[in-house]
Amino acid sequence: MAEDTISAIVTAPGEAGVGIVRVSGPLAQNVGEALFCSASGRKLAELPSHYASYGKVVNPVDGAMVDEVLLLVMRAPHSYTREDVVEIQCHGSHVSLRRILALTLSCGARLAEPGEFTKRAFLNGRLDLTQAEAVMDVIRAKTEASLRLAVRHLEGGLAAAIRAERERLLALIAHIEALLDYPEEEIEEVSAQQAADGAALAAAKLQHLLDTADQGKVLREGLATVILGKPNVGKSSLLNALVRTQRAIVTDVPGTTRDVIEEYVNLRGVPLRIIDTAGIRETEDIVEKLGVERSRQMLEEADLVLVLLDTSRPLSTEDKEVLTLLGAQKSLVLLNKSDLPPLWGEEEIRTLAPGQQVLRISLAAASGLEELEEAIVQQVYCGAASQGEGLLAVNVRQEALLQQAVRHLQEVGVAAAAGMPLDCLSIDLRAAWTLLGEITGDTVGEDMITEIFSRFCIGK
Repeated sequence: MAEDTISAIVTAPGEAGVGIVRVSGPLAQNVGEALFCSASGRKLAELPSHYASYGKVVNPVDGAMVDEVLLLVMRAPHSYTREDVVEIQCHGSHVSLRRILALTLSCGARLAEPGEFTKRAFLNGRLDLTQAEAVMDVIRAKTEASLRLAVRHLEGGLAAAIRAERERLLALIAHIEALLDYPEEEIEEVSAQQAADGAALAAAKLQHLLDTADQGKVLREGLATVILGKPNVGKSSLLNALVRTQRAIVTDVPGTTRDVIEEYVNLRGVPLRIIDTAGIRETEDIVEKLGVERSRQMLEEADLVLVLLDTSRPLSTEDKEVLTLLGAQKSLVLLNKSDLPPLWGEEEIRTLAPGQQVLRISLAAASGLEELEEAIVQQVYCGAASQGEGLLAVNVRQEALLQQAVRHLQEVGVAAAAGMPLDCLSIDLRAAWTLLGEITGDTVGEDMITEIFSRFCIGK
C-alpha cells in the first residue's frame, strides 16, 4: 500500500451537471472528514461504505460552504485502488471542482500523477498489466467493436491466454530442471525433442495472438484510409458518401481540394479515419502543389488506399500514375460512374495493378456503396466471419514482447535439432517465460510500469 494520499478531478474538463473529485490513500477518510458536513449530522467514520451521503463541502478554515455534494466513501480493500477512497460529487462547474480539489490538497493529499489511481490498482493486485492498459482502451474506444475488445481485455481474456502459455512453459522448465538437479531421483525422462515440441506448441498459440496485432491497432486507433485519384474524379463525393454528410466541397472545377481533409466514421464497428487528398497531377499552382505532396506523404502512412477512377472518361496518364503509386499497399480500386457507359474496364486495372480488388460504384446513383463498406470491413478482419467476436488483439508493447518470446521458443527447436543439451534449451524457455510475464506485469520492472501509466490521463 502507498503511504501518501492522492487526489484529482476524475471527470472530463468543461461544464457538466456533475463533476467528481477522487481521493485515495491512507488519509482519504481524514480528508473527507475535514471537508464534508453530512445533512444527517453523522461523521464520515459513521457513514456506511459504498453508500451516497448528501451534504455540503465547507472550507475548514472559515466554515464557508463551497458546494452541495454527494459523498461516497469506499473502504479498503473494496475500492478501485484497494485503498480507502472518497469521491465527492459536486456540480460540474470548473470553479467548484478546482476549489474542492484545492481543499483536498490543503488537508494532506497531493495531486495524483497521470494514471496513478490505476497504477495503484495494479500494484495492489486488483488489476494485472493487460487489464490496466485496457482501462485506457475503454475510455478511448471509438466504436462498439473497439469497446468490446477493450472490455474483453479488462475482464482478463488476454491475461488468461498469456498465463496459460506461461504455465505450459513453467511446467516444462520445472521438469527439465528437476531432471538436471536430481538425477538420482526417479523422474520421468524428457527428451530434447519433447521440449522442442512443447515450445513449438506454445509458439503457435502466441503467434495466433500476434496475428491479431493489426486488427487491434485498427480498432484502437482507426483504419487510416486514404482516398486517392486524379483531380475531379469524385474523391470528395466519396468522402461525403462515407461520412454521410457534406464534409467536403464538391464542384466540377478540378483541384478544389488543395489540402488533406480528415474525418472519423464508424463503419460497421470499424473506426475509419478517412483522409481525402488533393488530386494527383502536375500543377504550377503553388498551393495545389503542396497539397499533392501531402497526398503522397499520407499515402505512405495509410493502412488502406481507396483508388478512385472514372470509367466514363478515357484512362489517362494521371490515372496510370496513381495506380503505380500503390506498390504493395493494401488497397481497393473503385471504378466510379458505373451508371454511365464505360470506356474501359477491369482488364486494364489487372494489367496496371495486378492483385488489387476492383469494385464498381456510382457515387451519383449511390450504388455499390454497400459492397464497398463490406470490402473495407473484410480488409480489417481478413475475411474472418466472426468480425472481432472473441478477438484478443494485442497492443504495440505486447506485440513486441510476444515477438521476442516466439523467437526464443523457435530457438529451442533449433537447439534441439543441433543436439544441444537440455540445460541449453532451458535458457530460451525461461527467457520466453519471463517475457510473457512482462505482458501481464508478473515480471515487469519499475521503469516500464512508470512508462506505461504515464500515458494515462490525470484522474485515472
